[in-house]
Amino acid sequence: MFVRLTFCKFDPARIKDARKIYYDEIVPAVRKQKGNLNIHLMEPTEKSEDFISVSEWKTMADAEAYHNSGLYQKLVGKLKAYFTKDPVLKTYNVEEVQVPVDHL
Repeated sequence: MFVRLTFCKFDPARIKDARKIYYDEIVPAVRKQKGNLNIHLMEPTEKSEDFISVSEWKTMADAEAYHNSGLYQKLVGKLKAYFTKDPVLKTYNVEEVQVPVDHL
């Protein structure tokens, strides 16, 4: 699995509007992409910290195809007016670990 994390900070007065765009427009668009497994927004419990958009992909190639299509930049652009700083994208390979049944 491959994970993309976009760290972003929203104007506190506009979080509700940003959240609505994220769930109404961004989530459905990403879920339609080949290889997307999940997408969700992590909201910080400490208000000074970043929100993190997490998208999970079957393969790195699927995630890169999404990114290279230009859709990622288009979707980030929908939230541009709500950011207080530029978002930062980080990517990770995730290796699944099989836990023996006797360890559950």
